[in-house]
Amino acid sequence: MDENEAERVASELDRLGLRGVASPADAENPDGEWRVFDSADPATRRDITEEAEAAVARAVRPTRGFVLPASP
Repeated sequence: MDENEAERVASELDRLGLRGVASPADAENPDGEWRVFDSADPATRRDITEEAEAAVARAVRPTRGFVLPASP
């Protein structure tokens, strides 16, 4: 994920009523796993990835077909 994609994730979460920031789970490894946190401060942030996934699942209706990422 890059900075633009992280901003898009935060924007979509905000649209769903959940404040969150996408950030690498390990700040030393930006190419590794990314998670959703309640704030950007590594000292006080709380991992809310599961809450974010649940919010998205509630907002998205199951459909049949192909899922394509949005164009930048």
